[in-house]
Amino acid sequence: MMGKKIQITGFVLLAFVQLLIPAKMIWEQEHILKKGTEYKFKTAPVDPNDPFRGKYITLSYEASSFNVANEMDWEYGQTIYVVLTTDQKGFAKIASITSEVLEGTEAYVEGSVLFVTRNGSNQVTIGYPFDRFYMEESKAQPAEITYRNSQRDTTTTTYALVRVKNGKAVLKDVLIDGVPIKELVGKERTGND
Repeated sequence: MMGKKIQITGFVLLAFVQLLIPAKMIWEQEHILKKGTEYKFKTAPVDPNDPFRGKYITLSYEASSFNVANEMDWEYGQTIYVVLTTDQKGFAKIASITSEVLEGTEAYVEGSVLFVTRNGSNQVTIGYPFDRFYMEESKAQPAEITYRNSQRDTTTTTYALVRVKNGKAVLKDVLIDGVPIKELVGKERTGND
């Protein structure tokens, strides 16, 4: 009888832990969305041969490279901390990067080194954790086309709204000339029906 109680207690604890972990992840994402500082990251064109995988849009950002003092201090895959600021138009730009955890500031995001230019230009290309914008399956392909077309149009401003808090970031939305891409795709779909 005692063994059965231990099994039941173990099962209840295991079930609780399995529910607690996803709940904590969801709570952290929601907390960043509510309390984090919002940044507008201007997007950059992506290779048209592979801009979309599955049900998300692959995003690339203009603020993704930074000149460093010594290119030999940086390695591919290295975890880095990107300190953010904004330009005159309100778009995110990189103030600095460091390999050490930052204390006392919320205006940074954890990223990784994607590429180091080893030709004396001292440039580091940064990978952000918010490079995929997930969408409803039925809107994914039209959104990809709309996004790609907006990247080709030099009169269009395409950017991602990203909430940042204590190194963590959550991609909130992708906008084209201030209109969420989900709305643009919805308008196109109802106009074509």
